[in-house]
Amino acid sequence: INGENHKKSITKNKAILIGRLIAPARGMSTFDFDETVGISDNYVVIKREGETQKIPSDQWPFIDRPQMESEGWEFDFTDFNIVTEGRPGPLMQKLKNQIKKYGNENVFILTARAAESAPAIKAYLESEGVDLPIENITGLGNSTGAAKAEWMLEKFSEGYNDMYFVDDALPNVEAVKNVLDQLDIKSN
Repeated sequence: INGENHKKSITKNKAILIGRLIAPARGMSTFDFDETVGISDNYVVIKREGETQKIPSDQWPFIDRPQMESEGWEFDFTDFNIVTEGRPGPLMQKLKNQIKKYGNENVFILTARAAESAPAIKAYLESEGVDLPIENITGLGNSTGAAKAEWMLEKFSEGYNDMYFVDDALPNVEAVKNVLDQLDIKSN
């Protein structure tokens, strides 16, 4: 954990230094996948004492995971390594518009799904006519707002200073907004 905290500290310091420099605008757009760009029939499978339940992705943000873990539930996210019955989400057209306007090199998918999901997400996006480099699809394997905020901070440290972020989970939006507001950059 100390190594991870050290890395985060270095990233934050680098971000602050870059933020103090006068740099030309460098924009990026970041979209969550589930319930945002795409909708699929994937589930978190939870098990406890021989009982199994499925939680659909649109219900996941409302689950009290710490409470459920304290009750003995175990979580299996492997179903999210594929895109089952994928269909466009409410911001699919916005994703396409951003790519058309700015090119695909500065448009990203940032998902709580595991990194292993990137090829399936890329294949689904291609089926919808979206050409996004696989390097621009990041599966964090972490559904916290803090994880998404840290990723956005890393992008800022790479020189992005005009940042658009969208997610269906309000805690994620708030966490990212809190970080971006501290950077004194253009963001939405």
